[in-house]
Amino acid sequence: MAAPDYDAILIVSFGGPEGMDDVMPFLENVLRGKNVPRERMLAVAEHYRRFGGVSPLNAQNRALIAALREELKAHGPRLPIYWGNRNWHPLLPETLRQMAADDVRRGLALFTTAYSSYSSCRQYRENIEAARSEVGPSAPPIDKLRAYFNHPGFIEAVIDRTCEAIERIPAGRRSGISLAFTAHSIPLAMAAGCRYEAQLREASRLVAEAVGCPQWQLVFQSRSGPPNQPWLGPDICDWLRTVERRGGDVVIVPIGFVSDHVEVIYDLDIQARAICDELGINMVRAATVGTHPRFITMIRELIVERIEGRADRPALGSLGPGHDVCPADCCPPH
Repeated sequence: MAAPDYDAILIVSFGGPEGMDDVMPFLENVLRGKNVPRERMLAVAEHYRRFGGVSPLNAQNRALIAALREELKAHGPRLPIYWGNRNWHPLLPETLRQMAADDVRRGLALFTTAYSSYSSCRQYRENIEAARSEVGPSAPPIDKLRAYFNHPGFIEAVIDRTCEAIERIPAGRRSGISLAFTAHSIPLAMAAGCRYEAQLREASRLVAEAVGCPQWQLVFQSRSGPPNQPWLGPDICDWLRTVERRGGDVVIVPIGFVSDHVEVIYDLDIQARAICDELGINMVRAATVGTHPRFITMIRELIVERIEGRADRPALGSLGPGHDVCPADCCPPH
């Protein structure tokens, strides 16, 4: 079967506020219809206010788009790049409306998350379809690129970021570091219906083995549900207290995130660091992949793979490459 004729790339992301007036409307968008206590929303609002109400995520997405535009200009395919968010401007309906006005026939979407779960994959697909319905018949169909948690380009970029962090620890102490890979926690009921945790463990294992660190742990952060609802753990802050007796050095790798945003900065650079300072642990936090050159080339490789319908689909480890078309029952919300 011939591959569809794609004529645009769509970057799909979470979105973030870019000023104090945006914070509460943004959080209300994020939490609409979710069973999250208002106290939790107000607490998260304070996190944003600590940074002037500005999330770094939008700026990082602009940088990613600029880097990808140069990559496609240099190596092809020369396709226009659009950007739409779930929760803040540019919102997906705005973007789909612009794509329709530009006579885009069919778009190919990159989600700025490497893993499969309801909130990181299926919900974005639902957001796109809702946006298409809002725009009407002129809205182009949008297909998504496969999950890339074990693509060599993503893993190599994370390895590089991890090595950069390890090199900030004195050479004589590097053999004894504890390595923690962090990702956004999700409810256990949601995790049971997808491969999110398995994919995270596989990506973490691949990176830990590549950097030669046998002491590693997958931990989670940023849970937001009611206290009586079980979520994936252990939480990064709880885990840090278990390594107190070992002391020494901890390298934290936010492998669950492509770019920094307020949760990454607050949960790791402020909250986790405060615990490490309290316990006398030397903490180094690795950067997210962001605009790492290998990550940018990976995006182009995924685009070419899909446009050309290539049978060769690179994937490291034992889980194999992700599917192009998600099954109807893929990643249920609970």
